[in-house]
Amino acid sequence: MQIPLPPVPLPAHLVDVAREYADGTRTAAEPRNAATVVLMRPSDEGPSVYLLRRHVTMEFAGGMCVFPGGGVDPRDFDASVAWAGPSPSEWAESLGTDEETARALVCAAVRETFEESGVLLAGESESTVVEDTTGADWEADRLALESRDLAMTEFLQRRGLVLRTDLLGVWDGWLTPVFEPKRYRTWFFVALLPDGQRTRDVSTESSEVTWLGALAAADAADAGDLMMLPPTYLTCLEIGQHSSPLAVLEAAQGRTVDMFTPGVEALGDGFTLSMPDHLRPLVAARRS
Repeated sequence: MQIPLPPVPLPAHLVDVAREYADGTRTAAEPRNAATVVLMRPSDEGPSVYLLRRHVTMEFAGGMCVFPGGGVDPRDFDASVAWAGPSPSEWAESLGTDEETARALVCAAVRETFEESGVLLAGESESTVVEDTTGADWEADRLALESRDLAMTEFLQRRGLVLRTDLLGVWDGWLTPVFEPKRYRTWFFVALLPDGQRTRDVSTESSEVTWLGALAAADAADAGDLMMLPPTYLTCLEIGQHSSPLAVLEAAQGRTVDMFTPGVEALGDGFTLSMPDHLRPLVAARRS
């Protein structure tokens, strides 16, 4: 099955449902805060990104290719978490949130990346990063984090590690449309795969994982070989405009999140989901 990519034609019944939410006839589901990380490494074709294909049986985005990520856990709000890099108040300014939420989002981004790829953005000091997380003891901790038997703060303290929040860059923010029964307010981060670490197919939520050039991933989605939700596709397309992961991280400097919720807009004789204005030229060039 090929998922239509931006601009996405909407069936008439869905347009009618969206209008009912707009006029207050229906009440939208309350979104859950989430974080996702575009994990990158260099390739001859520019930034390569790490993608997981979610099990087709998953309630949300089943069968879709996604970046590592997930919902914020209550324990991600722990203010005692070991921290290196920009302060939570600086992150709050970039993420467009209060300081408490910003801390939780950054913690969730690092935790979910470790849970779903085995890659850990942490080190023994503000200038170091762990080099190998493939041992049995690391796997035991990863599983305990995944099952919520272990909190991120406890995990870092026991191992004498600090979150390397400076290894993350702010990229974007997407809020699931109002007519979806399950909604997420998701902050997108970018990060470079640390030297010495490697990704592992460990996520219980995915059927397979892969590294693909960002533009190659967009091409595969266009061809119907990969299924992506529009935010994932558009992120691959935008990141693919840069020459390297370092160029992406440089572009992330100074970016702030203006959370975008796709709405309904006219498309010829029908309707489509809207997209951020700064991404329209990229899609238009691809469709011309």
